[in-house]
Amino acid sequence: MRVFVFLISILIASAAMATEEPKYVLLEKSKPFELRAYAPRIVAEIKVDGDLDAASNQGFRLIAAYIFGKNQVSEKIAMTAPVGIESGDQSKSAKIAMTAPVTIEGPKSRDKSNQNQWTVSFVMPAEYTLNTLPKPLDSQVKIREVPSERRAVITFSGFYNEDKVQEKTQALQDWIKARNMKSIGEPQFARYNPPWTLPFMRRNEVMIQVLE
Repeated sequence: MRVFVFLISILIASAAMATEEPKYVLLEKSKPFELRAYAPRIVAEIKVDGDLDAASNQGFRLIAAYIFGKNQVSEKIAMTAPVGIESGDQSKSAKIAMTAPVTIEGPKSRDKSNQNQWTVSFVMPAEYTLNTLPKPLDSQVKIREVPSERRAVITFSGFYNEDKVQEKTQALQDWIKARNMKSIGEPQFARYNPPWTLPFMRRNEVMIQVLE
């Protein structure tokens, strides 16, 4: 499992300059904080159990399998770069370009039985619509459209763990409150780099949706 994640991480790193990220307009910046207006986007997501690191790795592996071919191809898909086609003995599969970041959202329920469940998601390339995106073969992987929204964001480097993410989340919540903005939804943790990236080169973010 770790070897699989590592190999995919190398593929991501080798194409880092061309990696597509969700489109947004920067509305305000006060380092390390930003206020962004995100365009609508489509995400593939999966719910996984475990601590933050384990859930991140497991969710990454399962959605990466979908992106790298574990899906059903629709006749409507335009196979142009960076999208390719891979044919197998039993079915045809489409390879979907990787995008950044991988986002991880904590449990929405306050039920203690769900406190270790996380939602891990990848943003799909902008060229796709819900109709043209290939359907996952793994029923755990869900596809949905996220409408336009504003998000307050804090960026930080280095290694992460649940305590550090919570610390950054609290700092972001304080920044939101100081600007008289109202937060909605659950905080999301976003990581942009493969696991072996040097700490000072890592880009991590905590995002919280706010009312417009």
